[in-house]
Amino acid sequence: MISTVIVQRRLPHESSNLNELKGLAESADYVVVYALEQVREPDATYQIGKGKAEEIAKIVKELGAEKIIFNNDLKPVQAYNLAKLTGVETIDRFQLILEIFAKRAHTKEAQLQIQLAKLRYELARAREKVRLARIGEQPGFHGLGKYEVDVYYEMIHRQMDRIKNELKRIRKKRGLRRNRRLELGFSLVALAGYTNAGKSTVFNALTREAVPVGEGLFTTLSTTTRAVNFNGKKALLTDTVGFIDRLPIALIEAFRTTLEDTIFSDAIILVVDASESIPEIQRKLSCSLNTIQEIGAGGIPIITGVNKVDLISPSELERRLEFLRGFAPNPVVISALYRKNFDQLCQEIARNLKNYVKTSFTIPINQNTMSFLSWLHGRVNNLKVNYESNRMVIQIEALPQFIGSIQGQVGRLDGSFIT
Repeated sequence: MISTVIVQRRLPHESSNLNELKGLAESADYVVVYALEQVREPDATYQIGKGKAEEIAKIVKELGAEKIIFNNDLKPVQAYNLAKLTGVETIDRFQLILEIFAKRAHTKEAQLQIQLAKLRYELARAREKVRLARIGEQPGFHGLGKYEVDVYYEMIHRQMDRIKNELKRIRKKRGLRRNRRLELGFSLVALAGYTNAGKSTVFNALTREAVPVGEGLFTTLSTTTRAVNFNGKKALLTDTVGFIDRLPIALIEAFRTTLEDTIFSDAIILVVDASESIPEIQRKLSCSLNTIQEIGAGGIPIITGVNKVDLISPSELERRLEFLRGFAPNPVVISALYRKNFDQLCQEIARNLKNYVKTSFTIPINQNTMSFLSWLHGRVNNLKVNYESNRMVIQIEALPQFIGSIQGQVGRLDGSFIT
């Protein structure tokens, strides 16, 4: 494992994020051997002051650190100057998050999204890299003329266009699957929340499944969808990628196809880690709510799952609930690990799902209609069957669009709607 020094430069009114940066570094399999913070305005040469940069160089040499990770965004010239001064590679928070995503991406879609984010990051900094190359300061770009620079930009754009086209095809397939699910009578519910809040544990508890769960950040990068019954209302529950403070716009854009499962959902379960301090809960909840707004899902009903309450005392829980009242939408206290209050959570989700419509129809009794009845069982709520002579009277409760989609089937089976 690679040993690293983590650094944050912040202004006096800004909070320290070194603990989160340490968690990110460990999720990327780094060993943090030293953490350093400086409160000051940004420095154009090193991001931190020259004296502090020289101090880091000494620490790197003394501890044998192999990498430096900044919580701040670094310009190419700053990363180059720091690497030149310290003798080790220096990266920023965005590059670290990309490393984590690359390690955790197992599906073709996630891998393409990460490639696209990397290219966007590179394109935004390409101009400065080229400038450094022309003055002989940037390794790997020596001797670039105008033609070579144009080729470099064109190469990045071509790769981005290719990936965007592949993602469009995936997006189209995802849209077709989503429409098919709606036609089959399922509501859509999305799990959202700050990374490591316990979303995947909530997912496993609701579905009785076993999607990967871990202490590291960004365990979930690809969506997983399963059918769940929320107090009699059948829905498809999707576990999505976690949010994080200052998630770069390049990553939000790259993961838009994945985040569409949140945008097109009928309800959102927003998971919050109640075991953290109130300032951390506020920061992470604000980040999650802002991200939901940014991706265009602000008008969707939100149920806040106040999770991990098994880790705090009743008095501490009450303090957090007092803070969350009026801030967190529809809060429900839960422990995903012990499935505490999941009945209440399911009830609140069901209350916020689309209104279901009751209707009745009659069909004859034969082999085809019995197969149709079996098919209905897994797709509607409160199905009731009354047998009358050689016909069945069926009562169902389902989404309006689903009732519309089965009208033709009822007609072909020589049946008719009563109400």
